[in-house]
Amino acid sequence: MTRRVFVAGGAAVAASYAVLVMRRAPGVEASVAIHGTPGEVTIVNFSNDGKNLGKQTVAKIVKTDGEWLRQLGKNSFEIAREADTEMPYSGVSLNEHSKGVFRCVGCDTALFDSLTKFESGTGWPSFWAPIAKENVSEVADHSLGVERTEVKCVRCEGHLGHVFDDGPAPTGLRYCMNSASMKFVKA
Repeated sequence: MTRRVFVAGGAAVAASYAVLVMRRAPGVEASVAIHGTPGEVTIVNFSNDGKNLGKQTVAKIVKTDGEWLRQLGKNSFEIAREADTEMPYSGVSLNEHSKGVFRCVGCDTALFDSLTKFESGTGWPSFWAPIAKENVSEVADHSLGVERTEVKCVRCEGHLGHVFDDGPAPTGLRYCMNSASMKFVKA
């Protein structure tokens, strides 16, 4: 057996295996994997000008990966549903300074008031507090080999970003969020 035949044969085997795997894996579009935990949650509703409209108990949002992908598009799906991170200085809401509310791209829950946004110099929209603690959850994240605190939307469990303890007064916190996980609604 010559070297050329050996290499060509190996390439053919690898290509055949790749085709077989691709035919067996339905892909995200057809996926029936569920994202979300069924149940109810109490959130605080806000108008687009940041006025507290009171607490409300609502059903949590649970959808398949395919449904989320169709609703969000590829970029927001990868960030909000698969906990990816957008490139620094690339997010559409990084330079948003109008008065209004940042809402979850997945379920429209109010997350941050523009009055708590500040320039952190990190390349991501940063806030010193959520609009209501009830609207976000914080969970330990060990994905990069160090402990961080992941921030999620409490209603649809979408990944928003991480919170750090190097922010400004009055909280000393920096909620470092992904633009692709939120939509800004002007007051």
